Amino acid sequence: MAEFKDQVAIVTGAGQGIGYEMCRQLVMQGAAVILNDMDAALAQQAAKDIDADGQRCIAVAGNASEQAVIQQMVQTAVDRFGRLDIVIGNAGITLFGDFFTYPETDFYKVLQVNLGSNFFLAQAAARQMKTQGEGGSILFTSSVTGHQAHKNLAVYGMTKAALEMLAKSLVVELSPFRINVNAVAPGATLTERTSSEKDYEKIWSRLTPMGRPASVADIAAAALFLVSRPARHITGQSLVVDGGWTSVSPSPYEA
Repeated sequence: MAEFKDQVAIVTGAGQGIGYEMCRQLVMQGAAVILNDMDAALAQQAAKDIDADGQRCIAVAGNASEQAVIQQMVQTAVDRFGRLDIVIGNAGITLFGDFFTYPETDFYKVLQVNLGSNFFLAQAAARQMKTQGEGGSILFTSSVTGHQAHKNLAVYGMTKAALEMLAKSLVVELSPFRINVNAVAPGATLTERTSSEKDYEKIWSRLTPMGRPASVADIAAAALFLVSRPARHITGQSLVVDGGWTSVSPSPYEA
């Protein structure tokens, strides 16, 4: 499998879970990857687990919403591998909270990470891709909560819906340079974090029409399709990967 041979990618928020699996599959299919996570030890270990030789998976730790970290990721891709072809903005945080008491500090933190990191990473990456003159692919990780209301997640859901609008908006800006931009919207997914929640798999297996929550491989497979060369004519779109949950939308609070 060499779908991504000679291509260079950046994936943020990739120390574990969905982002890690995206990196792993990209490397397996021939890409070189800059793996980002806020946790430096987690990023280094993830890169080592994916590529023990350290030749095709390079860790760049730091807050993906900070300009210095964004520039470091892009520059590392160019310095180590000579180019940048794919960017997956997967970094994000979830801060639950009741609307009536939601604190201002949490509001702006969620916006900074979920929106700021993706907007400015796309900006920096698109500049590099434009200079290269060979096109490229940008993908944002959205969520089903950007499509369906979810209790105590008003701010998070708002940012995810905004990411999908950003993907649409950038079609106007980036299409002349053969850069496509899309979003993937996972539903309930088994990760290190969610697997630790009480009865998570049991509840979401009952609520999901396909009978189980997604695996990280399910989400990564959809993401890699959207950044692959065969998908370059797909742009401004959002692909929901949720086993059919948004078609019926039962709440976990009623399970």
